[in-house]
Amino acid sequence: MEQLHYNLLFRWFVGLDLEEVVWDASSFSKNRDRRLEGDIAQSFFAAVVQQAQGQALLSDEHFSVDGTLLEAWASEKSFQKKQKPPKRGSGSRGKMLLRDTHESTTDPDARMYRKGTGQANKLCHMVHVLMENRNGLPVAGRATEANTGAEWKAAEEMLSGLSPAGKRRTVGADAGFDYPVFIQGGAGLGRDAARGLAPAAQFGH
Repeated sequence: MEQLHYNLLFRWFVGLDLEEVVWDASSFSKNRDRRLEGDIAQSFFAAVVQQAQGQALLSDEHFSVDGTLLEAWASEKSFQKKQKPPKRGSGSRGKMLLRDTHESTTDPDARMYRKGTGQANKLCHMVHVLMENRNGLPVAGRATEANTGAEWKAAEEMLSGLSPAGKRRTVGADAGFDYPVFIQGGAGLGRDAARGLAPAAQFGH
């Protein structure tokens, strides 16, 4: 909002003339919430993908998938013990895990997680993208909770949403996806959709 008072590019982007008064920050916050609730960002994304398809810029056979961590805008000090933890944990055979006993007081959806050994745990979320390989354009995306199987499940959901259904495709990914539970579609893709995936040899390391 401060930039709008003197930055002409910001004014041009939001459609404010030089003489117009900059609105209050609360107006922006309210409109931001409306956009999130109405899923307008997804509508814009779908429209861009549709335009790319109309220009024959997208491959419907060869894709790449990846996921990364998105650090939460929450302090690690906000990660506190839950006042009412569940009686049964979400781990194997009801084992109590850290996410069952603790959560951020400012961002309850964030999870304390690290993607690889030797890295520090951070409060974060996960974001995932499916790219087509002809021009490297994104065709699908997801934001999920940060957990071990989130990359596999999000990838399978994005792949299963491609059309035409049942078409054989190749999917490139890093070593984090080179597990039978993903390759065979065991984490939620389903047997019929999994038949469309190429074998494990496609995976790069």
